[in-house]
Amino acid sequence: MTTSAVTPGATRIGIVGVGRMGANIARRLRERGFILAAVADSDRARATELATELRTQAPATLAGVTAASDVVLTVVTDDAAMRAIFARSGDSLLAGAQGRTFVNCATVTPGVHVEIDALARAAGARAIEACMASSIPQALDGTLYLICGGDEEAFTRVRPLLEAMSSSLRFVGGPGRAAQVKALVNMLMNINTAGLAEALGLGAALGLDLEVLADVFAHTGANSRVLATDGADMLAREHEAYFSAAHAAKDSGIALALARSAGLDVPLAEATKKQYDRLVAHGHGEKDKSAIAELTFPDRAVFA
Repeated sequence: MTTSAVTPGATRIGIVGVGRMGANIARRLRERGFILAAVADSDRARATELATELRTQAPATLAGVTAASDVVLTVVTDDAAMRAIFARSGDSLLAGAQGRTFVNCATVTPGVHVEIDALARAAGARAIEACMASSIPQALDGTLYLICGGDEEAFTRVRPLLEAMSSSLRFVGGPGRAAQVKALVNMLMNINTAGLAEALGLGAALGLDLEVLADVFAHTGANSRVLATDGADMLAREHEAYFSAAHAAKDSGIALALARSAGLDVPLAEATKKQYDRLVAHGHGEKDKSAIAELTFPDRAVFA
């Protein structure tokens, strides 16, 4: 296992999962001088297009990404996708992984991160979590807030890479800990979003001036980060996805599972997940989480 720190111009970086977040991370790292050695995605055409843009390769196999890279970042969707790319047999990032470091950025179940950590160690590699508490513009600008966990020695080694991606980062503990913290971040964010949607919806039903109402919220104890990011979109019914309703439902589910395992009752999180599940069931899972307002505002019958 190499102990040298990653450095621009020397360390080869692979990225698996190049949707909006992964692709913008790739652009950012290339801009900061890192060697972008390989990109891959379940959508082969997407990976090939990005590889052409960034003048790199899109290997046909996951093992090819590992072979080309010193550090592999993964930005995939869910538990199933994580287990697929770290499969115990067949095509897998673990093939030939001796000496590699995996930086796993997706919000998945904490137990999956624990599994991946053990599998990486068995393959002679190391893994860390770098959970992203930010969105698409921050990925491109390198201003992500990263919640990190896992192998602390590996974290120290890849810290220059993480700093190129972020404006702030925090190491919170061993395998699975960053995923636990991120699940709670998203649980609270989703509850706040649902609460804002209900308050604005009730204001609309009462005939209040919603611009004035939102300004009052901003100057009182009702203020929140969600008001700044989602309030105007709820009023304008503009729901271009920065953090999708489907992801909100998934992440609320992760938090609920943690609560059940701890024997804790979390009724607000339960109610919030039900709302996001309704959005997904109506076929609006790819809209932004702000679309939850469509369920609470009067006369928005599209979801009726």
